[in-house]
Amino acid sequence: MLTHATRFMALVLVALVAACTNVDPQGPLVPLGDFRLGHNIVIAPDAQKGPFSRDATAQELSDGLAAAIEERFVRYDGNGLYHFGISIGGYVLAQPGLPVIYTPKSVLIFDVTVYDNATGKKLNEKPHRIMAFEGLQNSAPIVGSGLTRDKAAQLKNLTQEGARLLQDWLKKNPEWFVPDPETPRTEFDRNAQKAKALASGLAQAN
Repeated sequence: MLTHATRFMALVLVALVAACTNVDPQGPLVPLGDFRLGHNIVIAPDAQKGPFSRDATAQELSDGLAAAIEERFVRYDGNGLYHFGISIGGYVLAQPGLPVIYTPKSVLIFDVTVYDNATGKKLNEKPHRIMAFEGLQNSAPIVGSGLTRDKAAQLKNLTQEGARLLQDWLKKNPEWFVPDPETPRTEFDRNAQKAKALASGLAQAN
C-alpha cells in the first residue's frame, strides 16, 4: 500500500513531467533548430471508430488536428521549411461509462511523414505513428472524459496532446533541423496557401 509520502512524490513527479513536456501549446518554444512549418496536410479518409466511441466526421478529425498542430508550431520561424503529411487512422471519443467499474478512454491515432522543402525528400521513410490519449489536462482522469467533456472538448484535448507528442518526436531528431547557411530562406505565405487550397476544394466540389 502506498504511504502518504509515496503518493505525494508520485504527484510531484507527474507535475514535473507535465512541466517538461510543455503541455501548453502557447508555452515556451521547444528548440527545433531551423524549423518552420510549411504545408500542414491532415487527412482522415478511412479513420476507424473504436468501440464505445462517439461519432466524428473525417472533416472534424482532420480540421481539429490540423488546427492543433498549427497552434503549436506556427510560432517557429527558422530559415528551413518543413511540411507535414498526416493520416488519421483511428479514434475513440469516449462515451459516458460507469465510474470506477467502466471508464472508457479517448484516443487518437495518426501517422506522420515530414518533408524537407529544400531537398523535396522525406525525413522519415516510414511514417511515424502517434497514439494520443487523454492528456494531463483531463479534469477527471479517474472517471474518464466521457462523463466530464462533450465531443468537441474531447477532440480538442486529443488533438492538442497529439501535437505535443509530434513536437516531442521532432525534438528527438535534431539532425533534421540543423541550419544550413548555403540554403536561402524560402518564403511561405500561410494565408495565401490556405486560400489556394480552399479555392481548389470548391472547384473540385463544383
